[in-house]
Parts: sequence; C-alpha cells; structure tokens
Amino acid sequence: MNQDLQQRAKAIKLAIFDVDGVLTDGRLYFLTDGSEFKTFNTLDGQGIKMLINSGVRTAIISGRSTPVVEKRANSLGIQHLYQGREDKLVVLDELLGELGLDYAQVAYLGDDLPDLPVIRRVGLGMAVANAAGFVRQHAHGVTAARGGEGAAREFCELIMRAQGSLDAALDAYL
Repeated sequence: MNQDLQQRAKAIKLAIFDVDGVLTDGRLYFLTDGSEFKTFNTLDGQGIKMLINSGVRTAIISGRSTPVVEKRANSLGIQHLYQGREDKLVVLDELLGELGLDYAQVAYLGDDLPDLPVIRRVGLGMAVANAAGFVRQHAHGVTAARGGEGAAREFCELIMRAQGSLDAALDAYL
C-alpha cells in the first residue's frame, strides 16, 4: 500500500460515500411511473459493515434523493445519511461539528465534480477507477475497482488494513 495513503488512512474515524457512480455503477434507472431503482454490490456492502464493526463511523452524502438509498443505508447500518444535498462541503462541516471531528479524520470516496471539494479537503480523499479524469487527478488515491463494482470494498479494506483491523475481521470468517 502507498505509504502516504496508509498514513492518511490510519487517522480515519469517519468514512463518507457518494452514491451514484460510487456505491452504484453510475447508471440511473427510471421506470415508466417515474420511480427510480439502483443496483448495489454486495461486496461493497460487506466491506462497509466490516468497517463499521471496526469502529469507523460511516455516512452517505448524495446530491440525489431516493427511498432506495435510505433503505440501503439502513440495511448496512450507515449512521449518517444526507440526500438531495449538492453542497457536500457544507454537509461535511455540519457533520464534523456534530461529531467533533476534524478534516484529517475523514475519508471520502467520490467520482465526479460535486465530490471534488470534499475530496480535496478531507484527510483521505479518494476517487473510484472510473471517476471523471479531473477528479482522479486531484484525489489522494484512486481505487483499482470501478464504482459499483467493489470500489467501496477496496476503500474500506484500505482503511482497515492501515488501522490494523482487517486481518481480525477476515479471520472471523475462518
């Protein structure tokens, strides 16, 4: 693991995820009645659960708002959910004030321009492999996996590996 990423990941107390293009493949599916559905990766979900069990708090900040994201966040145990908020830096500041954390203790995984101000501000700002080029260029690191295809799992395991909790989490399944 890159030494800089490892050092940044050691300090993380809160991991934040974007939804479209990060927890999903970025495609938007609309039914004829106007409702929307999303597909999520079970590997990502397990990674988020393991991260939460290791003591790291989690949050979602999404510019879009759909009931299915609330359902997914609840099923994974994600503690903080903000939907319909394109002002992600403002949300970040609200959340840090509430939790008593500072930027260096936050990791963020995003894929597009609305994520970039947060990616650049936090201690560990990462982009998924298929993120917009400008976002990848300005992130601390880029996952090998694409959004919705294991990128969140990779991000979670990176944090856990740096904090020394990954091996115990995996060994629990042996």
